[in-house]
Amino acid sequence: MTSAIMHADISGETIRVATGRCWLGAVLVAVSDKGICAILLGDDPQVLANDLARRFPDATVMAGDEGVAQQLAQVSRFVEAPALGVDFPLDPRGTPFEQRVWRALMAIPAGSTASYGDIARRLGEPRMAREVGEACAANALAIAVPCHRVVKADGGISGYRWGVRRKRALLQREAA
Repeated sequence: MTSAIMHADISGETIRVATGRCWLGAVLVAVSDKGICAILLGDDPQVLANDLARRFPDATVMAGDEGVAQQLAQVSRFVEAPALGVDFPLDPRGTPFEQRVWRALMAIPAGSTASYGDIARRLGEPRMAREVGEACAANALAIAVPCHRVVKADGGISGYRWGVRRKRALLQREAA
């Protein structure tokens, strides 16, 4: 089963964007009328903007206002200290299965990890560890939906949408 990004945006929806830098590199925050719909991490802000356009092809993307800049600052503080938890509205976009996976990931406390199989079993789908991994890869809300806390069954670090180096750094920071 291949996971696909669900384009839940309404034709004509406006998404406001702000970009900045954090200890993990470039960060892009995108905000819909419902909340933050994307937190993208990388090295190049233009690559992040292209990723956002691919994820929301029917939306009008525009530079954010002071409110979006404040949300970027709030997200940046959260990236610095994920143990504080998410205290801003989220607007996750995904299939029903992806949404279930993401809710399960948000229940993993900072400093803890779970395997893809653990998450699949928690969802009552013990044979869907691969699909859990695909849901992690489809996540557009880096750190807020903590896919970095999902590891291989042996505890080893595996792939991460935002880069294995970032995943390792996040896990080390949370464990400290």
